[in-house]
Amino acid sequence: MTKVPARQSETPVDRLILDRWSPYAFTPAPIGEAELLSFLDAGRWAPSAYNSQPWRFIYARRDTAEWERFLSWLIPFNHSWAHNASAVVYVASHTVMDIGQAEPVPAPTHSFDAGAAAVLVQLQLNRAGWAAHPISGFDRDVARAGLELPDDYALEAAIVIGRPGDVDALPEKLRARNVPSTRRPLAEVAFEGRFPVQDGD
Repeated sequence: MTKVPARQSETPVDRLILDRWSPYAFTPAPIGEAELLSFLDAGRWAPSAYNSQPWRFIYARRDTAEWERFLSWLIPFNHSWAHNASAVVYVASHTVMDIGQAEPVPAPTHSFDAGAAAVLVQLQLNRAGWAAHPISGFDRDVARAGLELPDDYALEAAIVIGRPGDVDALPEKLRARNVPSTRRPLAEVAFEGRFPVQDGD
């Protein structure tokens, strides 16, 4: 397997974070339910507003009855590489929360909180030698119906999970993309005091 270049940061960011990236190449191999649940359990410990824990993980594993159905909701581009993975996890979030009111109230940070949970899952996977590639490219209406999501849940994203694979097994147009991506400089995303004036303002 081709060794990928190590990413470097301007500040001493932990290697667990820098080494997390989203590959396209996976090894077609099954994953046990207990092992997958141990990764999803990491997400359970994410912070959330009022400890409402709005995230939900709905999964299908390779070589199980649900596998092809979960894959079928992906756009063709994502299906072209994700079919080699071990699991697909759809991430949903509850858009309301019960904080002791007579009726549930809107949960303004449900997406933010679910994203935090998803990141912890990916870090746990990375530490265990697995890989994850979060995606938004799937048919949301068909997936919602297939997952039987209630109306007060948002479908946020999907996470493709598997063992890192050989880049040569990818379609040729994807091979060059199977490397860790770069990031904007820190000065372009972190500002003290106020948002900077944009060019032309």
